[in-house]
Amino acid sequence: MSIMEPDLHNLKISDPFLGQYQQLVRDVVIPYQWEALNDRIPEAEPSHAISNFRIAAGQEEGEFYGMVFQDSDVAKWLEAVAWSLCQQPNAELEKTADEVIALVAAAQHEDGYLNTYFTVKAPEERWTNLAECHELYCAGHLIEAGVAYFQGTGKRQLLDVVCKLADHIDTVFGPSEGQLHGYPGHPEIELALMRLYEVTQQPRYLTLVKYFIEARGTQPHFYDIEYEKRHGTSYWNSAGPAWMIKDKAYSQAHQPLAAQQTAIGHAVRFVYLMTGMAHLARLSNDESKRQDCLRLWQNMAQRQLYITGGIGSQSSGEAFSSDYDLPNDTVYAESCASIGLMMFARRMLEMEADSQYADVMERALYNTVLGGMALDGKHFFYVNPLEVHPESLKFNHIYDHVKPVRQRWFGCACCPPNIARLLTSLGHYIYTVRPDALFINLYVGNSAAIPVGEQQLQLRISGNFPWQEQVKIDITSPVPVEHTLALRLPDWCDDPQVMLNGEAVSGSIDKGYFYLKRSWHEGDSLILTLPMPVRRLYGNPLVRQQAGKVALQRGPLVYCLEEADNGKSLHNLTLPVASTFTTIAGTGIFAHKVLIQAEGYRRSMETPEQKPLWHYDSAPVVRQPKRLTFIPWFSWANRGEGEMRIWVDEAR
Repeated sequence: MSIMEPDLHNLKISDPFLGQYQQLVRDVVIPYQWEALNDRIPEAEPSHAISNFRIAAGQEEGEFYGMVFQDSDVAKWLEAVAWSLCQQPNAELEKTADEVIALVAAAQHEDGYLNTYFTVKAPEERWTNLAECHELYCAGHLIEAGVAYFQGTGKRQLLDVVCKLADHIDTVFGPSEGQLHGYPGHPEIELALMRLYEVTQQPRYLTLVKYFIEARGTQPHFYDIEYEKRHGTSYWNSAGPAWMIKDKAYSQAHQPLAAQQTAIGHAVRFVYLMTGMAHLARLSNDESKRQDCLRLWQNMAQRQLYITGGIGSQSSGEAFSSDYDLPNDTVYAESCASIGLMMFARRMLEMEADSQYADVMERALYNTVLGGMALDGKHFFYVNPLEVHPESLKFNHIYDHVKPVRQRWFGCACCPPNIARLLTSLGHYIYTVRPDALFINLYVGNSAAIPVGEQQLQLRISGNFPWQEQVKIDITSPVPVEHTLALRLPDWCDDPQVMLNGEAVSGSIDKGYFYLKRSWHEGDSLILTLPMPVRRLYGNPLVRQQAGKVALQRGPLVYCLEEADNGKSLHNLTLPVASTFTTIAGTGIFAHKVLIQAEGYRRSMETPEQKPLWHYDSAPVVRQPKRLTFIPWFSWANRGEGEMRIWVDEAR
């Protein structure tokens, strides 16, 4: 079934909550990140990314600096700019982006190759280390930027650059004699080529994606072959093969995808790869690949997903570990991984209309993705823990990856521009546009014009989601349009109600969507009520880190305790089973947000630092009443350094 991507020129987000985030990206994040890319942020780690392009283009003298994938930061910034320009034209920003695009074009080789690391530092080594060196990853992000800038502005220069790059890649890789029979260590090119195919309709791009996916993990193993060709040299480890070559599951290349049973390896690589495969499965009508996507989604979503929408439970390899292993304090849960999870969910929704994918997409968006950026738009989390004890972070190296506050920038700065491009492209996730129905996946306030045959269905979504329970959908089409609206019924809501023009209405429900077909007229109004009581979450008993604990959720938002409200030693707080919850309006940085309070207990003793480490036969603590305050988890660490935890001991 054909799927149409919403035109972001005809979709304007007006949401009082996420609309502010989009404005923050436009006004603060994009300019701030431009300064960071040009090394003009005091006390932030240098980027040198723009300078790398100038050196590669012959416009500046110097050496390459940064990660081997430093080019991708510029590409993601350009993509965020493209989607931002759809929301709000900005001639000065567009002029800056055009200048960057001209610089990128100047750095491109005559044969189409484009990568500043290999151009400047190792020209004789290009395409010799796919397992480690991210050439195809950088190319993929640049392709995504080229597609976005063309769709956002109508300008073709960057699209022409990336088509030339993609055509070059198509000559280098494939099954024919004289081609490299390989695939990337870090997936990204797959999902990017699928987007390029949709814009250009060039079948060779789809064919190349199919090749990359089907060649992955086959024997003899490509990573071993290229390692031998390099005479045993490694980019990351001069003493021998890097572990990412030895541990092929790290990049989902240990066996063909058709044989893989679990989400495994580097979490970002996994969801980027699956995003491309899901897109390919739908457009090529490949049932076997669809089944592969379903199987691997189910393992990830049912056994390896955090309640925050985070994935990747271990810092070693930024990776999945094993089923039901979900530690709260040593978790990785990279911001980029949750963004990739949303991308994967979006492609699964396009493949089949099942609300489970939108539920996960919503969970990732309102928790980890938003939590990855401070409320000022200038500080970022790479890692998103569910529990933090700052005093332990300083001395225990098991927590080296965890930061108690957001950072200004990173040497490996993949997450900040990724958050920016996700928030500016949010309109792509709100709806799934099918010929037979318009699916509303996210209740983000917006106005949109959606093609229905030769007509347009114009509608406006409003409300104050996720803080208030009512969502209003007004039809604004000047002429009647017969079509089906499919409203997602969230998994966290037990008693959704739908009213049409002031009267209760019944419709069919299938896989979590409420279907309502009729001739829609201007002035028609739907009210969707999604009651948002505070709900307790309990972990599966196979998750040992959640045993005896409880978490709180209201609507799509997961809540946490923070030291600023509840004092130190959060591990000594308990929430009784019988406690009732009070919602209160936040103030200060929590203005327009909802907080939760409940009566609980604090375990304590007098002068514990003077007591022995353990006691025989009886607990030496007393239990004192304590009012507990829970804040939305995405907003933690905006008041300085302090303890935080989501899962709390439950008292019977």
